[in-house]
Amino acid sequence: MILIAAIAARLLREAPGRFDLAGLSMGGYIAMEVMRQAPERVERLALLDTSARPDTTEASQDRKRLIALAEAGRFEEIHSALWPRLVHPDRRDDQALQDIMFGMMRATGAEAYIRQQRAIMARADSRPLLPGTEIPTLVLVGESDAITPPEIARETAEMIEWASLVVVPEAGHMSTLEQPERVTQALQLWLGQN
Repeated sequence: MILIAAIAARLLREAPGRFDLAGLSMGGYIAMEVMRQAPERVERLALLDTSARPDTTEASQDRKRLIALAEAGRFEEIHSALWPRLVHPDRRDDQALQDIMFGMMRATGAEAYIRQQRAIMARADSRPLLPGTEIPTLVLVGESDAITPPEIARETAEMIEWASLVVVPEAGHMSTLEQPERVTQALQLWLGQN
């Protein structure tokens, strides 16, 4: 089984000596693992729509149910199951956004999706490392993120001394696709920090 730690180690092998690091959702889990393995290499950190907590029992059970759909050849049903939880309620009828998400899902494929879900379920609790994070950090979350809600982002930001919290209005878990201008503005400010 591929683990978040192995993904982070591969990223570190391929990354420059020092770099800024941003991660969305699963990318945030990987970013926190990079901070566990090599904090001295990261100059700035951005955690978008993610959580420092390990998977809950309920979340893991839900992931197992979706993995079972993928293994049964019903991968495309996962999109319908997840869609309402991924976006702001006002975007649920946004066919263009839904097409983008469905295209990303198809490009990932069932096998990679299953590997990703298993890695996510096995991730470590990253909360203990947050107080030692002493670099400019952006914690960003969609105001209606049903998967990693604002209270989780607030908890993360409060544990990092140099963190700033940005709650993006009219966005759910896919804030970068739902409100790209607002997210880009927050990232530009983060990149400008010394």
